[in-house]
Amino acid sequence: MTAGEAKLPEARLRRGRTRWFALGAIGAAAAAFVLIAVGGIGDNLVYYWGPKQLRAAGPKARGATIRLGGQVAVGSVKLGDGVSNLEFDVTDGTDTVHVVSRGVPPQLFRDRIGVVVEGSLVKDGTFESRRLMVSHDNQYRAPGDRNVDIKELMRSTQGLDDVPAAPAAVARSPR
Repeated sequence: MTAGEAKLPEARLRRGRTRWFALGAIGAAAAAFVLIAVGGIGDNLVYYWGPKQLRAAGPKARGATIRLGGQVAVGSVKLGDGVSNLEFDVTDGTDTVHVVSRGVPPQLFRDRIGVVVEGSLVKDGTFESRRLMVSHDNQYRAPGDRNVDIKELMRSTQGLDDVPAAPAAVARSPR
């Protein structure tokens, strides 16, 4: 028997062990995935609903963690005692939900702004918010007046009072 023939059964044995190990690892990973998916994912779900969907869900919405999205209804903002007590209504144009928030509102918070509040619905139909976020885009738009004084606009920007303004350029329309 040559040395090459002696190595052949050993190589086959090693390949067989590697296959069984790979199959076992894949099986263990699949079992772990199923256990995680079935076991506790339901407790960690956060639903994103508008006022209409929240009202339609009825009693099954109580106690669940929900992100409620919509606009702050005009004239509904009521400040309570202190900075962090706030009540307002969120609307989607068809339905309205009363929200009680105990957190400090963002600076941009006002009537007609889009909001997302995270919390839960309580028995009396009020939505208790643990987190309040305003929804806005990140684009700055200069005032619509074409005759804006650029220097004054720059000075009015908070924190830029001491920055020298660039010379004003006059925009000319192409002919």
